[in-house]
Amino acid sequence: MSTTEVGAARRRKEDARLITGRTRWTDNLAVPGMLHLAILRSPHAHARIERVDVSAALREPGVVAAFSGADVADVQGSLPCAWPVTEDIVHPVRPPLAVDVVRHHGEAVAVVVARDAASAVDALEAIEVDYEPLEAALDLAAAARDEVLVHPDKGTNRSYTWVFDSAAAGTGASVADAEGEVRIHRRYVQQRLIPAFMEPRSVIVDPGAGEYTVWSSTQIPHILRVFYALLTGVPEHKIRVIAPDVGGGFGGKLQVTPEELIAFLAARRVQRPVKYTETRGDTMLSAHHGRDQIQEITLTARRDGTLTGIDVRLLANMGAYLGLVGPGVPILGAFMYNAIYKVPAYRFECTGVFTNTTITDAYRGAGRPEATYAIERAMDELAAEVGLDPIEVRRRNWIKADEFPYTTVAGLVYDSGDYDAATDKALALFGYDELRAEQASRRAAGDPVQLGLGVSTYTEMCGLAPSRILGALRYAAGGWESASVRVLPTGKVEVVTGTSPHGQGHVTAWSQIVADELGVAFEDVEVLHGDTRTSHKGLDTYGSRSLAVGGVALVEACGKVRDKARTVAAHMLECSPDDVEFTGGAFRVRGTPDAAKTLGDCAFAVFAAHDLPDGVEASLDADATFDPQTFSFPHGTHLCATEVDTLTGRVTIRRYVAVDDVGRVVNPLIVEGQVHGGVAQGVAQALHEEAVYDANGTLLTGSFVEYTIPSAADLPVIVTDRTETPATSNPLGVKGVGEAGAIAATPAVVNAIVDALRPYGVSDVPMPCTPERVWRAVKRGGVA
Repeated sequence: MSTTEVGAARRRKEDARLITGRTRWTDNLAVPGMLHLAILRSPHAHARIERVDVSAALREPGVVAAFSGADVADVQGSLPCAWPVTEDIVHPVRPPLAVDVVRHHGEAVAVVVARDAASAVDALEAIEVDYEPLEAALDLAAAARDEVLVHPDKGTNRSYTWVFDSAAAGTGASVADAEGEVRIHRRYVQQRLIPAFMEPRSVIVDPGAGEYTVWSSTQIPHILRVFYALLTGVPEHKIRVIAPDVGGGFGGKLQVTPEELIAFLAARRVQRPVKYTETRGDTMLSAHHGRDQIQEITLTARRDGTLTGIDVRLLANMGAYLGLVGPGVPILGAFMYNAIYKVPAYRFECTGVFTNTTITDAYRGAGRPEATYAIERAMDELAAEVGLDPIEVRRRNWIKADEFPYTTVAGLVYDSGDYDAATDKALALFGYDELRAEQASRRAAGDPVQLGLGVSTYTEMCGLAPSRILGALRYAAGGWESASVRVLPTGKVEVVTGTSPHGQGHVTAWSQIVADELGVAFEDVEVLHGDTRTSHKGLDTYGSRSLAVGGVALVEACGKVRDKARTVAAHMLECSPDDVEFTGGAFRVRGTPDAAKTLGDCAFAVFAAHDLPDGVEASLDADATFDPQTFSFPHGTHLCATEVDTLTGRVTIRRYVAVDDVGRVVNPLIVEGQVHGGVAQGVAQALHEEAVYDANGTLLTGSFVEYTIPSAADLPVIVTDRTETPATSNPLGVKGVGEAGAIAATPAVVNAIVDALRPYGVSDVPMPCTPERVWRAVKRGGVA
């Protein structure tokens, strides 16, 4: 089959509408008779609710209803956790509206429903709440010691402890037996981050005539519908969930949120459509946060730099409750601490801990960035200890191209890759040797602005599936994905996908795939998504799974369409289907290339149905569901050069190179955009972002004034390139790219900063590496 679209740098079909304001954000939508909802949130991190009085709010202008958690306690249920990672996990009840106790700053306490949004917000001030403040558990390490309990009835703040041991699993030796002359032990803190998506969350619930229609700014319309049914008792076929245009998610909209349930309760209560759109402050305060882990990693190695063992001990902050997949986030990372390296022995232990803070859950990369950070930072420490260049110590340990497929010490089978090729290309683009020479010169001259070079060689497990492995990890859902292809009488094609984009470019990439698979024009493909009535079957978008799972389902559906059309074409060409091949975008008789029928010819013949072969139905449409047998494993090498002013602590990124291997590339422009966006978020964690609570548990970084996200002016020019080793686990050969930049960038930047400061005795700078923290690190290193 000829390929003309896959691999082409097509501009995204979606963009013209998105950038000219012709969008369908949830908050843009209006339903006849719609009311507006506002939520009163707790000012305390931990407090007993003594009294809630909404009577004055009910008398405010425009108010239709007001109620507290106590008013709906018997019907609101508990928000779900779909990933109880151990059998004995502690999973406290999480009501959408707090009833007796609030357990984090910003927890929802009461609501107002009014005729307009301003009236609803104003009426919140009339609600009276009496709180009895309680001591809060805020420090992660202290919370793990149960010094103050978030849920006293549970008797502990420890939700679970999950262990992987290569000796017990039969994938390697015991860490206790790992021999080596060198031992590197480091403690790293993954600071708490806020997804800070462009579009705040918004939801509309229309109760209709016993059939609920929900519009939500969500990544997971299909999963949300299932949980709506389970939590409300409304039959699933009576619920329709629509994710219209969604302005970013980064995992932050991979959630069944309190607000979505509260809006549902309100709409059911008043029997009118109800809309809730959060403010940016609400987003920062109550939308789930990411990261927030304490990592202790120990490497053992021989004096020549060869790894002999990795031991990881992790404390993971769950926040006040368990999120939808929150407990599983660090478990995904458990399989990645060994990274691209051949390690004989590995042990991982993670304890999930409750604190009086907003819940944490998936944030771009979900466990994989944290793992990559720890191992890549530790590999630099190993290089310094044994006197090797950071690149060389990695080369001595990574899996070679001729060793694939390779079963790792964590039990995963990496199917393909070439770490040497990606690294060599990155080094050439970066000018590594020249920069090392400049670094030596600056050090010799005593330049106060030192040059540092940071290395990050990563891989990740993505394409989330397969269902059997997810089941073994106690994940509630599967990992399959669904697609449908509908061929219209005029030869145009409608694609229905179970994935739900929020910026990834699915409409364009899916059109390119179908154009090649069916021989139709790129412009003649329409992609439908995000509506559970149109797309009744799917598992949505997260974990870089859309192309590697949903795209492959689409290819399989296209194959079924071709098979149907081949029979029709053979009948029209008066030959056997065995003599028909699909080439050059048409069905042709072998040996007689001029005798051909396009998909459009077949579609119209099927539409007319005047002369179909006996037993052939009048349809070319097809569905497919794909459940892969394994994950996909993109990889790459990111290099960063920083200039660090030792007098002020200022860090400037001078050069950044990213060479990624994401398998077969469908659209290079989309790949570059995903890498750029991911690198921006990785750089932001390294240098800028941190969610901070004060001693009372009040979020201090509740707006973009205090929570610093980088602008374009704060980011470097990102030089991107690729190598390509196709995946063998799917027929497209694709691996996934959505999380790559966020995984690789953070350790590359921090390694560069530490590399610049090693002559000053600095071996770590806590993230984010602000000028003050860099300056203090230099001071602690003994520099005047």
